[in-house]
Amino acid sequence: MSHSASAHRHTLPFNLASLGLPKASALLATLALAGCQATEAQNKPLATPDFGEQVIIMDPSMPAEEVQNKLDAIFKLQESNQFGPERYAVLFKPGVYHNKVRLGFYTQLLGLGQFPDDVMLQGGIQVEASWHDGDATQNFWRSVENLSVTPDNGTMQWAVSQASPLRRIHVRGNMLLDDNGGWSSGGYIADSLVDQQINSGTQQQWLTRNATIGSWTNENWNMVFVGVKNAPESKNWPNPPYTVVEQTPLVSEKPFLTIDGSGHYSVFVPALRKNSQGVSWQETHVPGANLPLDKFYIAKAATDTSSTLNAALSAGKHLLLTPGIYKLDAPVQVKNPDTVVLGLGIATLLPTAGNVALSVADVDGVKISGVLFDAGEKNSEVLLQVGDKKSAISHAQNPIALHDVFFRVGGAAVGNATHSVIINSNHVIGDNLWVWRGDHGNGIGWATNKTKHGIIVNGDHVTMYGLFVEHFHDYQTLWNGEYGEVYFYQSEAPYDVPDQQSWMNGSTNGYASYKVADHVKHHKAIGMGVYCFFDTNTSVKLNSAIEAPSGPDIHFDHITSVSLGGTGEITHVLNDQGDKANDKNYVSRIIRQ
Repeated sequence: MSHSASAHRHTLPFNLASLGLPKASALLATLALAGCQATEAQNKPLATPDFGEQVIIMDPSMPAEEVQNKLDAIFKLQESNQFGPERYAVLFKPGVYHNKVRLGFYTQLLGLGQFPDDVMLQGGIQVEASWHDGDATQNFWRSVENLSVTPDNGTMQWAVSQASPLRRIHVRGNMLLDDNGGWSSGGYIADSLVDQQINSGTQQQWLTRNATIGSWTNENWNMVFVGVKNAPESKNWPNPPYTVVEQTPLVSEKPFLTIDGSGHYSVFVPALRKNSQGVSWQETHVPGANLPLDKFYIAKAATDTSSTLNAALSAGKHLLLTPGIYKLDAPVQVKNPDTVVLGLGIATLLPTAGNVALSVADVDGVKISGVLFDAGEKNSEVLLQVGDKKSAISHAQNPIALHDVFFRVGGAAVGNATHSVIINSNHVIGDNLWVWRGDHGNGIGWATNKTKHGIIVNGDHVTMYGLFVEHFHDYQTLWNGEYGEVYFYQSEAPYDVPDQQSWMNGSTNGYASYKVADHVKHHKAIGMGVYCFFDTNTSVKLNSAIEAPSGPDIHFDHITSVSLGGTGEITHVLNDQGDKANDKNYVSRIIRQ
């Protein structure tokens, strides 16, 4: 571009005729000037989208010390900040980083590459529980996605419990899933490659889905592997208690934020996979849809309301929820098919008027991912509702999916919700749900954080990978739909039952954790663990961990009940089958029905 053209560009508008150019030459001059403008625009770096202050973007050109200082500052704030309002997402642009990350509460690490190995974290990631005397059973609400990790000592330590997923990562070494002997109660890893050995340590249970691992060692009660290459042998369950399902029947991986070489951000939505094993990203071209970020409304908790979010959805936008707590006085309503609602940094939806936090219409292909639903003080009938009512509408070709969707009733403050999630639609895929009535923190008590069920499934052909439901007053899980499938279930009965009379289902002691309705004819559940810890009154008994009708198409495989430390009793495992789990026999098991 000549200096004269540049000078003319900066003095626009001007009269082309005054330059003495004929009309054709004037047109060419106009095009040339436009070309100069386009060239300059292309050469300018793209402006980073306004993700807000709680999204920290790392660039490999930054000094390692600067990156480390930012990471350490977040960890210092979040290490023990179990119920605080702060939320953070740390995004790594493609490149190599010589840093070690210690990861605390409400923090997400996300690589922005097309593939995990596009971001190489050479130093490692560490989660331990020194803040809680080595007990990792309260290490919740954090995640790592879409990057590779080279641990500085050869082992990535990930001592976590529920709501702490690892997705789409490549660990170039070993993994340890506890804090060197302290208890942990996880957990979930999916679509990931671990080159060497995973040592589960004291983990009480764990789900590994669509992964490739070097090997696995250690176990406790319920270790489930679905679609995993090099999964351990499972012939002699429960010695060891490994449950292996060779292929994952039907799943779509979680959408994720990414950036291309030109600096354009987008959200990649992986395609549906059937009968799969191993990771989804081994091919050069991964099937799926790339949605430019301009198709998303970038939401901010400090300024957005139910009205602004619904206006964006009505205009056909997807939602990118940046980190924070969104206080909602009316439901956020997802009505358009294929809408993506993607949370960063454990984005939290909190209803303030006894309302539903988010409702999904009975439409194809909606994806809700990376969101924590937190009950407000005024009781909500339900926090998340998928489908207005039970219908015959099929979503078989384009299922609705829920990825890393978590629910909390009490803990941060007084919270009340009759039900946390109700699924009315058919063909819904749940992929790592933790549905939790708080057992510690603020606003906790039998008559304080009041509930009924954790999850109700009314839809048909609903599939769950990793369903964790804990401490609700009635059935934790009530399954009314046909052709339901569950791969890994973990549940604890409510700790705080004051006495047996307060917790009776008619003349039956307590409410089963997992109830399949009497009318259901087709159901399958594999790899289930139900635990009790009646510490308020150790004489309390739960008659049966699971209640279900019997029939040729009702199948349960590998079920475990546990009385934690012998604190209370689960009398039967399934209906009237199975031995007692109590202070004389902590663990009881049934291979299959």
